[in-house]
Amino acid sequence: MPPRLAIHRPPQDTATDHPDPKDDAMPKDASAPIATASGKPDWAMSRREIERVLRERAGLPPVRRKWPWVILALVLIAAAGGFGYWRMQQMTAAPEVVAEPVVEVAPEDVVMEVNSAEYAVLAPLTLERVIRVTGTIQPARQAQLSSQAGGRVEEVAVQPGDRVSEGDLLVQVDVQNLTIQLDLARSNAEATQVQLGLAETQLERSEALLDRGVATTSTIDEARSNVQALRANLSAQQDQVRSAELQLANATLRAPFDGIVSTRSADPGQYVQVGAPLVTVVDLTTVEMQANAPAAAGAVLRPGQPVTVTVDGLEGRTFDGEVTRINPVAAEGTRTIPVYIRIENEDGVLLGGMFATGQVVTAQADAALAIPTEALREDADGVHVLRIADGRLERAAVETGGTWAGGLTRIDGGLSAGDTVITAPLAELDPGDAVTLVEE
Repeated sequence: MPPRLAIHRPPQDTATDHPDPKDDAMPKDASAPIATASGKPDWAMSRREIERVLRERAGLPPVRRKWPWVILALVLIAAAGGFGYWRMQQMTAAPEVVAEPVVEVAPEDVVMEVNSAEYAVLAPLTLERVIRVTGTIQPARQAQLSSQAGGRVEEVAVQPGDRVSEGDLLVQVDVQNLTIQLDLARSNAEATQVQLGLAETQLERSEALLDRGVATTSTIDEARSNVQALRANLSAQQDQVRSAELQLANATLRAPFDGIVSTRSADPGQYVQVGAPLVTVVDLTTVEMQANAPAAAGAVLRPGQPVTVTVDGLEGRTFDGEVTRINPVAAEGTRTIPVYIRIENEDGVLLGGMFATGQVVTAQADAALAIPTEALREDADGVHVLRIADGRLERAAVETGGTWAGGLTRIDGGLSAGDTVITAPLAELDPGDAVTLVEE
């Protein structure tokens, strides 16, 4: 067995290498020291360098080591697997949501827009307190004309809706019998008048004869009795004449005033009794609203109070009225009291039976300041509003004077005419907020 090559190591290197089986195949020269072209001593060379030098001396080709390529292949395979896993994770993962950047704006930089429906410039106005009433329109004057004479209807000169003037003929009842009765009464009266004249003449003659002692007292008494009886008969007959004249006049029905015929209850040829209704005439130049008001309102309602009236079917129009009468007794079972309101109707558009609503003014305040009640705010310091000054809101404490018509509250202190205030209940507004006014 040939001698093994002694490799000189530095004294401090105590590490040992395991022998490579390939070393037995290479020739060894123990007597020759190993050195590289660079002159490196053997103790400073690595195992790989010593092996390479020995193979060169033996004329053997250098050993090609395959393990670096194996390692590289393993690294590439691992990298490819890792890349594939990463791609699979990217494809199955939910898309990443990128949050919008949040920009914080300081409150003092926010300017709130307030439109024209949400603010008002205060100005003096007239305030009213009102009571609402409802009812129907009726003619202030109407007449239901009845027959004052029985008989056959000879003529009806009008129809419902006809306009008539005072004295116009409406209905004519047959007057033939009435005329005969009148003529007879007049004849009887005239005959009695003649008889009375003769009796009075006879009485005068008897009295003259009595003075001369020719006539007796009994003759005078008889003549006087005859005159008295004839006078009584004449008076009764004259009454009959007047009655017949009245019956004849009543047979002709005439309009009692200017107006409009609303009903007609007779036709020509019809026989009517005394008192039978024939025609109704109404005057619509003035109408009356027969309204009902809450019983509790009786304490504040007074004759003469003004009323603003609206009528169904006449939208957009209002009519001025006035309370004329108030019934002191509430209607049974309704808790309302009847109120009568007079309304001028010169153009005749208001008709009987129309439904109407009235606003009775029970109190009034002139040249007052007011804001919508919903614009009032209240906190621990009291009632206040938001006033706009120099583009910002400020708290303005106010004194109030009660609620009025239209949802308004009177302002008795804290504000002046010309102040601009927030009138809408905008909860997002606070004192100190910057605002800009927008016209709409």
